[in-house]
Amino acid sequence: MPHDPHRPALIPVVTLGLALSLFLTFSYVLCILGYLLLPGMPVQHSALSIFLPGFELLSWRTFFLGLGESFGWGWYIALVFGPLYNFLVSRRA
Repeated sequence: MPHDPHRPALIPVVTLGLALSLFLTFSYVLCILGYLLLPGMPVQHSALSIFLPGFELLSWRTFFLGLGESFGWGWYIALVFGPLYNFLVSRRA
């Protein structure tokens, strides 16, 4: 069945989950690298603990905890947003 160009496409939830998880994981690692390599930057890296329960600057245990939680947040967003979006798009048609 060809895609109707006037109807928005459905979001593939698995692809969205992987993309968001990798994006948030990459961003987390970049933030930690910034903390380690540029300690004088005026950025509150401790704000990560707002979104990553149990995260504290910085030990190996909390680094990997934050890495896993970043990946998990991507899946959480995808599993909530993707189906909601797809449902609303299909109802609109």
